[in-house]
Amino acid sequence: MKNYIAIEAKNIVTQFGQSVIHDEVSFKIQRGEIFGLLGGSGSGKTTLLREMIMLQKTSGGQMLVLGTDVMKISSKMAQKLRQKWGVLFQFGALFTSLTILENVMIGMREYTNLPDWIIEESALMKLSMVGLPPKVANMYPSELSGGMKKRAALARALALDPKLLFLDEPTSGLDPQSARTFDELIVTLRDTLGITVVMVTHDKDTMANVLDRFIILGNKKVLFEGNMELLKQTRDDELKKFLS
Repeated sequence: MKNYIAIEAKNIVTQFGQSVIHDEVSFKIQRGEIFGLLGGSGSGKTTLLREMIMLQKTSGGQMLVLGTDVMKISSKMAQKLRQKWGVLFQFGALFTSLTILENVMIGMREYTNLPDWIIEESALMKLSMVGLPPKVANMYPSELSGGMKKRAALARALALDPKLLFLDEPTSGLDPQSARTFDELIVTLRDTLGITVVMVTHDKDTMANVLDRFIILGNKKVLFEGNMELLKQTRDDELKKFLS
C-alpha cells in the first residue's frame, strides 16, 4: 500500500514561539491525485505546503514525501528530492530580468548536463504544454498578462518532469474564465503526465471541479478529509461555510 502514498503527514506540530499553528495534523496523499489544502485565513495551509517542500521545518511529527522523512534528510539527499517536484508560487515568482524561455530553462541548466539546444527544445515543449505560443518565449514577465505569467511559471515548475506538483493559490488574481481554463489545464496535465498535485486553494469552483480529495484545516487540526460529495453531507456549521 505504501507505494501508492505520495505524501504522508504524521502528527505534524508547527509552533512559532507560543503560537501553535498545527497540533498533531495527519493525512495521506495518494499518488496521481489532485489533493487540496483548505482552511480559513491563518489555518496554516500554506505553512503545511512549505513544510512539504522543505522551506520550513515542523516542530514535531513526520512529513514523508515520496517515502523520505524530509525533516531527517542530508543536504545531498534534499537536493535530489527537490528535483522530483515542481512548485508554482502564488504570484509566479518569475525572474523579471530573464525572458520566459530563460526562466523555464534555469532548472535544467542547474540540475542537468544536457546540451543547451536540448534544454531549449525541452523548455519550448513545456511552454507549448501549458498552452503558450512560441512568441512568448522571448518576452519578459512584465509583458505578460496575469494568466500567461501563471502558465509560464507552471512550465518552469514542470521543467524537470517532476513526480509532484505543488501549487499555492494557482487561480488567485485571475478572472473567472481564466481561472476555469487554468483549472482544466491542471486536470489535463495530471491525466497526461500522471503526476500528483498538491494545491492550496480557497476557490469553490476548484474544490468542486478539480480536487479529488482535500483536507480542511481549522482550530489547529484537520476538521475534514474527503471529497465534495462527502462534505455536502456534513451537519457541521463550520464546515458548511465551505459550501456557501
